[in-house]
Amino acid sequence: MRMTVAATLLSACVVAHAANDAIDTPLTDVPGDAARGRAVIVNRQLGLCLLCHTGPFPEEHFQGNMAPDLSGAGARLSEGQLRLRMVDSRRINPQSLMPAYRCSDGLQRVGAAWKDKAVLSAQQVEDVVAFLRTLK
Repeated sequence: MRMTVAATLLSACVVAHAANDAIDTPLTDVPGDAARGRAVIVNRQLGLCLLCHTGPFPEEHFQGNMAPDLSGAGARLSEGQLRLRMVDSRRINPQSLMPAYRCSDGLQRVGAAWKDKAVLSAQQVEDVVAFLRTLK
C-alpha cells in the first residue's frame, strides 16, 4: 500500500504529504542505507551534490559553496524535510536551483537524455536521506 501511495505521489510529482514542508512517508519499503547514501553524495557523476554543497568529506576536493553546508543537516531538518528537498526542492522554494531528484514534471532546459526521467531512484533518495540524518 505504501509503495502505491508513494508511486502515485511521485508519478505526478504532486507531493500531497508536503503540506508541512515534509514527505513523512518513505518512498520505498526498504530502509535507507547511510553508506550507500554517502556514496551517492560524493559521486560527481551521479548526485552532483558537491557541485553546490560542502560537507564533512575531507577526501573530496573542490566542494561547492553555493548551497547550505551538509554538516549538521540531520540536526537542522527532519527525515521528512530532507526527503522533500531531495524529491523536489521547488516545493520549498520555487526558485531553487537544486535538482528535483525524483520529479521530472515542469522542468525546463533538460537534456534529451534526462527528459521524463528521475535523476535518482527512490531507493537512492532514501539512502541519501539516511546518510544526511547521521550528520548531527
